[in-house]
Amino acid sequence: MRSNFVLRIRFILGIVFFVALILLVRLYFIQIIHGEDFSVRADHQYVRPNQNLFDRGSLFLKDKDGRLVSGATLKTGFTISINPSALQDSELAYQKISEIIDLDKDNFFARAGKTDDPYEEIAKRVSQEDGITIDNLDIEGVQVHKERWRYYPGGNLASQTLGFVAFAGDDLSGRYGLERYYNDTLSRNSNSLYVNFFAEIFSNINKTLFKQAGEREGDIVTTIEPSVQLFLERKLKEIDSKWNSRQTAGIIINPQNGEIYAMGIYPSFDLNNFKDTEDSFIFSNPLVEGVYEMGSIIKPLTVAAGLDSGAITAKTTYYDSGSITLDGSKISNYDGKGRGRVDMQEILNQSLNTGVSFIVEEMGTQVFKEYMLNYGIGQETGIDLPNEAAGLVSNLESPRTLEYATASFGQGIAMTPIATVRALSALANGGKLITPHLGKEIKYRTGLSKEISYVDGTHVLQESTSEEITRMLVRVVDEALSGGTVALENYSVAAKTGTAQIANTEERGYYDDRFLHSFFGYFPAYNAEYLVFFLTIEPKEVRYASQTLTTPFIDTVNFLINYYDVSPDR
Repeated sequence: MRSNFVLRIRFILGIVFFVALILLVRLYFIQIIHGEDFSVRADHQYVRPNQNLFDRGSLFLKDKDGRLVSGATLKTGFTISINPSALQDSELAYQKISEIIDLDKDNFFARAGKTDDPYEEIAKRVSQEDGITIDNLDIEGVQVHKERWRYYPGGNLASQTLGFVAFAGDDLSGRYGLERYYNDTLSRNSNSLYVNFFAEIFSNINKTLFKQAGEREGDIVTTIEPSVQLFLERKLKEIDSKWNSRQTAGIIINPQNGEIYAMGIYPSFDLNNFKDTEDSFIFSNPLVEGVYEMGSIIKPLTVAAGLDSGAITAKTTYYDSGSITLDGSKISNYDGKGRGRVDMQEILNQSLNTGVSFIVEEMGTQVFKEYMLNYGIGQETGIDLPNEAAGLVSNLESPRTLEYATASFGQGIAMTPIATVRALSALANGGKLITPHLGKEIKYRTGLSKEISYVDGTHVLQESTSEEITRMLVRVVDEALSGGTVALENYSVAAKTGTAQIANTEERGYYDDRFLHSFFGYFPAYNAEYLVFFLTIEPKEVRYASQTLTTPFIDTVNFLINYYDVSPDR
């Protein structure tokens, strides 16, 4: 008998503890996880009927010391409205309110005249201080409503990368950049806050304990380093302004793991006032969505393919006459001059079109094609940004040797800058393809967090090839770039410039006076931590990328060395 009584007591206590556990779990979610949301909704005197306050997760940048810096968050303020039928003295109301905030007089009285409409908004996104001051005036017919909106503390910082939130019909969600790519994680289901507490517990215990509505909702921590991003954008503006380019862009990436420290485009736009932008084209990200003929920065990929396939060595020589004829068309060096018998190093030092064409003939067009496609230049990289384009590499299917020769120096094939950066990173990291990315961590609303993982691609070059092409590109900086005057005494830097003619889309061929300049480099060269890429489109009154981008590149290298306190490697 006593044994049965003890079992009953234990059973009852078990139920009590189980229910208490459920209550504690739910209280944790209400007070800790959703505390801020409920706090805002507690201001019921400021919220109009049937209003759901905007809610969304944050985007964070992360500085070199691991501190989070807000890139996209929520700002709280007020909407001011009037009830024209209850407004006793519209003139007095206008006078008092306009002393606190700027009001368009004609708009105010036009709305005040709609006496058959009980709700007319006269101001939005009013600051907390001003909103409370207006509310304290206690003007008959004037209402103050709580409001939250998306706010970008950096203004135009990383604007094309972060993206923004906007309406498309009745749907308010991320429209560009990271806001769009991670929209499912950043979005919030506000309805979950109004479910009856006890009904939810006892109607679905399993869901209450283990499957929270917000289990996929969270904040995104990015790889963007705010100081590096700011420096890059200032440098892009300098380049663009000095050379009056149509557009200038850049990327700073870790070639070992694909983390992007900075990604910038100039001109940019103010994320908090994107509606003022005249041309919506500026919202897109050309580093991911645009395809370009990249010019001579592709030559190191060709040389690496020749080395890796065994078709050449660094000491292989060929006779450079200044031009060659293939399939009835003439290919010339940039200056039309021949250098006589030279080795493979001079192909990079002097950027010789005839030299990389020679390498293609030595390895064979099909082997060259295989290497180029293995670099991924015709594919999407998988970067976590929307609308990524694939490269245009149909010329690599041609039966004519000419198309392969022009591809070897970056003409006739087009690729996205981000795909170009991924391919070039393989030269710096031992020969593997990486996944360029901006998302680093998801901080879920449940309080848990998860590192975002990315799978490295296959090895496209032998490690020994990566070391050899790096050695050759270091010699480009030490000996050839600006006559060797920009080489750094204590740091090995590998780099190459690129100048490409821009195709004439209305006629066959290329413009004689329009160019795309590109530049890439990485350091410390033999254990690269940083790869820097620049692109400027149609700079005026200048022909070569070495003139426009060498100084900005070296400035960026020096900044990164000092900012990250990079140890000398030579």
